This record gives sequence, C-alpha cells and structure tokens, in this order.
Amino acid sequence: MNTVVTESLEPLIAELRSRGFTVVGPTTRDGAIRFAEISCSAQLPAGRGDEQQPGRYRLTERHDDLVFGFAASPDSAKRYTQPPRQPLFRMREGTVEEAEAQAPRIALLGVRACDLAAIAVQDRVFLGGRHPDPAYRKRREAMLLIAVNCAVPGGTCFCVSMGTGPRATTGFDLALTELSDPHRFLIETGSGRGAEIVAAISHRPATGDDVVAAEEVSHVAATRMGRRVDTDGIQERLAGAHDSPRWAEVASRCLACTNCTMVCPTCFCTTVEDATDFTGGVAERTEVWDSCFTLDFSEVGGSSVRGSGSARYRQWLTHKFSTWFDQFGMSGCVGCGRCITWCPTGIDVTEELGCIR
Repeated sequence: MNTVVTESLEPLIAELRSRGFTVVGPTTRDGAIRFAEISCSAQLPAGRGDEQQPGRYRLTERHDDLVFGFAASPDSAKRYTQPPRQPLFRMREGTVEEAEAQAPRIALLGVRACDLAAIAVQDRVFLGGRHPDPAYRKRREAMLLIAVNCAVPGGTCFCVSMGTGPRATTGFDLALTELSDPHRFLIETGSGRGAEIVAAISHRPATGDDVVAAEEVSHVAATRMGRRVDTDGIQERLAGAHDSPRWAEVASRCLACTNCTMVCPTCFCTTVEDATDFTGGVAERTEVWDSCFTLDFSEVGGSSVRGSGSARYRQWLTHKFSTWFDQFGMSGCVGCGRCITWCPTGIDVTEELGCIR
C-alpha cells in the first residue's frame, strides 16, 4: 500500500472530474453536513463540526481549518449504492418497457470506516446468495470510494465496539487522514484505480512522522467514542429475550417514524409504488425505501404480522444484532450512531441492548 502526502484536496478533485467522475462530498446544507456534488475543495465544510446526542444534532463552528472535523452525517453511501427511488418498468399501451439501471460514475469523497463496513454488508446482501442484484452490481462497479479516517467521533458513535472503525482498513480506493501543524492529508492507496489517480496529482512521499501522526489520529479517535456496546453473547441474549418487558417500555417512546431505518447505512428493505398518468395509458412501477417500522410492512392476508410497536421494535433490534448473523454471517450494525442521533425521542440503541436481558 503506497502512502503519500498532499497539501490540498483541490488537485484530487480536479483529477477525478477530469476522469469523468461526479465528485460527491460533504457540504453544509439544511443545517447539517449533507453529501452533494462538488466541483472544488472550497465547497467542503472546513471549520465546521457537529454536536450529536440522542435526538439532537447541531452544526458547530470549529477553531481550526479541519475539513473533516465532524462525525457521521445523516447521509451515507446507501443513498448512492441503493437510491431511495428507482424506476423498475413502465407499461405503455400494453407494452412493457424495462427501466435501465442508472449507474453514474461517482467518486464518493469522505466515506467513514463505519460506512465502508456498511457497504460490505450491503455487498453481502445484494451480491451474495442465489439472486444477486445486477443493478446494484452496476452501481458499485461504477463507484470510486475515498475514505476518511475519522478524527472526531460523535457523541453517539460506537464503531470501536462493533469492530468497524475508526480507521479504514479495507474496501476503499483511497483513504485520507487529515493532519494538522501543518495542515495536510496523508493518502493511502487501496486499489489500482486509486494508485493511478494518486500518481497523476502533486504529492510527496509520506515520512515516518506523517505515518505516526496519522496513527495517532486514529488512536485518539478510538478513545473518544460517545457510546459502547457489549457484544459478548449478544445473539443469544436477544434470541432469548422475546418476552422481555423492555420491548413494551421502548415501544411507548417509539413513534414508528422510520427515521432510524432511513438513516441506517445497512437497512435495505424496499417496497414498490405503482402510478398511472391522467389518461391511464401509461403505468409505472417504482422501487422505494421502506421500513419494518411501518404497520403494513409485514402485512399478510390484509393483516399486519406485527401489529404492535413493541413487536416491530423487537424485530428491528433482534434482526440487526442477532438474526442478521444467521442470514448473512455478519452483524447488521456498524456502530455509526445515526439511529440514536436522528431518533426524535432520543431512543438509544446502546442503552436498549444493555437493558434487554
């Protein structure tokens, strides 16, 4: 793995755009850090941080020029690997027109280690088994991933507990570590494509001091997790807690708003919507994100299999931390903390896991 240092991200962004990539990176929008297309490094949120606690998210001003001085944003790579809305087919006057899967060449800049782990989970779901998803494969092959080793974990992060961060170790084309005094970026290459891009931009070889400084960034971040989870025996513990009174207690606070599943980087459930034009001559079917928290998600024969909020919360939490292993051989949680931050009532999954015995 080649390791170099660059003083600015401007040459990297310019090189990616010259190769036909749409560069998507963190920006400041709608009172949050949101991913959007960028054309230059000036659009990145330098000097901006965030405050994250259960049910609370606030942008803050930093007293430095760190570009990546914030924790996980509400957006994850899922928005690009599995878009919220995807047309499936259109029927026009009795003729079916299949929708061609859209797979734009996207360079996703600023992917955290927890989100790389989430992409690996999605890869297992959509590319493993007997029925791989060709549209997902097409999007993944067109995507270039530029990771950022986390320096500033949020108050709801627990990636260390889940073994997914804060340092990116695999699954990226390039990985950045932002360093200070002086401000610079250490770049590690993780693929042949990444090595070609680095070779085309201005850089210098990383020194021993650069490498040590990058390792210290990850070490400090690992000691500053806002949350932790004891995963020892968690599968068996949840499997045996079907009748725990805690499910009803947490359900009394849960709004079933689906926020947790919408911001989760691994939740993959979808439904379909059918629509026709005013004349009725054209009908279209679209795949859209769905959630196991909606009442009709598990509807069979006109009735919901999980009619209570406690049953739906139990299904979600047990699937994430227990039965996901049975299905896919891995956890469904990567410890990003988004479900805690963006829950309107501040339900803390790490607290619930500690209480359910």
